[in-house]
Amino acid sequence: MHRYSSSAHIAHIPHIPHIPHIPHIPRSRQARRAGLGALPAAVMSCLLALSLPAAAESGAASAADAAAATGAGVAELLASAARLEHGEGVQRDLPQALALYCRAARQGSAPAQYALGWMLANGRGAARDDGAASQLFAMAAAQGHPQAQAMLQLTNAAPSTPLPACMLPDTPFALMPPEQRVIYNQAASKQIGALVEMLAPQFDIDPRLAMAIIAIESGFNTRAVSPRNAQGLMQLIPETAERFRVKDAFDAEQNIRGGLAYLRWLLGYFRGDVQLVAAAYNAGEKAVDQYKGVPPYAETQEYVKRLGRLYKHALHPYPAGAAASGALRKP
Repeated sequence: MHRYSSSAHIAHIPHIPHIPHIPHIPRSRQARRAGLGALPAAVMSCLLALSLPAAAESGAASAADAAAATGAGVAELLASAARLEHGEGVQRDLPQALALYCRAARQGSAPAQYALGWMLANGRGAARDDGAASQLFAMAAAQGHPQAQAMLQLTNAAPSTPLPACMLPDTPFALMPPEQRVIYNQAASKQIGALVEMLAPQFDIDPRLAMAIIAIESGFNTRAVSPRNAQGLMQLIPETAERFRVKDAFDAEQNIRGGLAYLRWLLGYFRGDVQLVAAAYNAGEKAVDQYKGVPPYAETQEYVKRLGRLYKHALHPYPAGAAASGALRKP
């Protein structure tokens, strides 16, 4: 935010450096079964179904076929995947287990995200992928999964790498319009949304506006960093973070508080004009003042359109007594 840069920073998951080796960590049956207990509700039925590879002619085939049947829920996918992973009552089939975990992970299941990350971290059923494993651990940890939180501490890496191919929809994430990103990232947005719902009223901000900004800026990735060093959920550059007393831009609550404070200031400065606020959030208020409206930058103009598709209101209440922008003055 508060910069004019390449469009690469908008709601994508940037690449991270290679993370340290993750040792093989066996999971007990008790821990596995405990992880299957509290499952979140399946996210948005419009998510694309993941095609599974053909099962081998063995006991694994029946388990995979049953899980792939129409209407298979997350709990059934997890149970079938665990049986295939550990050879419990069926022939062990790691690639099939991986595919079923991935299918459940796409529906927002934290246990599935953790299990899939663990398999990728150990090269079980697919080539080892530490970066994707770290991202999956981060997704599960954001939903309160304790083992995923422990694994994140062990990897000591920023979880901001592309997801494994089996979790990607037909359209690449970076090319999706914001509306689809919000749906696809429902698992992450649910956790962030609860925080925004709590904090936004303290700043007299409509939570829907804040969520739209977060969706476009970072795609709900707490560790997102843009090429211009904008950081965290609401992509605060260091100067803006300092201006609004944010000490750790990667801390979700601090980042949201700082972003909400900046939004409140912009709403006062531009008298609640959401288009000008969006333009200033992307390009900086000085650029909006200079051009007396939305700057003629392709990225900023597209940013304003995207926000308009997510947040349908042209005006937002603003604090009284704030200094007004020169962009509001009639020539």
